[in-house]
Amino acid sequence: MLILASQSQTRKALLQQAGLVFSTHPAELDERALEDATLASGGDGRDVALLLAQRKALTVSADYPGAIVIGADQTLSLGTELLHKPLDRDQAAIQLDHLRGKTHRLHAAVALARDNQLLWSDIETAELTMREFSAAERDDVLNREGEAVLGSVGSYRLEGPSIRLFETVTGDYFTILGLPLLPLLAALRSFAPETLT
Repeated sequence: MLILASQSQTRKALLQQAGLVFSTHPAELDERALEDATLASGGDGRDVALLLAQRKALTVSADYPGAIVIGADQTLSLGTELLHKPLDRDQAAIQLDHLRGKTHRLHAAVALARDNQLLWSDIETAELTMREFSAAERDDVLNREGEAVLGSVGSYRLEGPSIRLFETVTGDYFTILGLPLLPLLAALRSFAPETLT
């Protein structure tokens, strides 16, 4: 049995498109407390994403003996600052303005666990630079995106109209979407080949 420890519709779609059969069971974690503790001990956005992915996989695997559990998480770093999903459209506009003309990094981590044991984990980083867009361009993109941006760290979706706000993107597309899919598939071939049949 394969379980995705996430409620992300994007991650779910990526696994479905790869032909995997799985169920979903979101992990119940105090993510902000784990993030705060990691940052307080000198960690950064990469450390936070990796820890959260591992903890999600381990937490859910404890409830499903024998199952392979996929944990995943993504953080957005602007220098030493971490951004989170916006609560509403106004906050999304503020976040986009904050990112305008700057380069930020998306850290996407993934982990596999079975029987409360970590089998494997990986983290990938993509670098994205937003162009100097106008307030009117920003508002047009937010109108086109609608509620979809509220589920996205950084208040944008590269797979949607938000791509108009970018100047350059460096990194793996799946990492940007929040799931390093190719490393995950390689790990499944090694640790749980039965999940690919």
